[in-house]
Amino acid sequence: MFDKRKDNSVNKAAPTAQGQDHPVSKTATAAAMGKTALIGTGIHVNGDISGSENLVIEGKVEGKINLGGSQVHIGESGKVAADIVAKNVKVDGTLQGDVDGKERVVITKSGRVRGNITAPRVMLEDGAVFKGSIDINPGESAVAELPLKSKTPAAPKPEPAAKDTGYPAKS
Repeated sequence: MFDKRKDNSVNKAAPTAQGQDHPVSKTATAAAMGKTALIGTGIHVNGDISGSENLVIEGKVEGKINLGGSQVHIGESGKVAADIVAKNVKVDGTLQGDVDGKERVVITKSGRVRGNITAPRVMLEDGAVFKGSIDINPGESAVAELPLKSKTPAAPKPEPAAKDTGYPAKS
């Protein structure tokens, strides 16, 4: 709608959230293109959010956020009362709800979180406020690599042979 171009074949450079330019075809998915949706400071969302784009929240959100393959960033003015499922979650604002980070969860020094976190990597910066539990879950692939313990008890080790001291054995 707002992105009208005369050349529909290929975007020469599509800026990402980090400001880097990457060649991108029109058929690429939104997450692969680095597109980011923004909920501004004057917006209040009451309901569930799902999709394949990255999301920056500066306003208020209540409900559930399910962006399993994308990133969720709660800005300093963001206030979220929701459970979040995302690839990466960064909290600079306020979050009340559980977080399931597929790769990483970061709570910065200005972040305030009340809820449980499940992720393979969790980072709490100095000054971050957190109340809840953290479950460091490396995922199924890392669990599959762990060696399994044998359920059969190990055979008892033989006792070392008695030393010959030259004295008769006590009976």
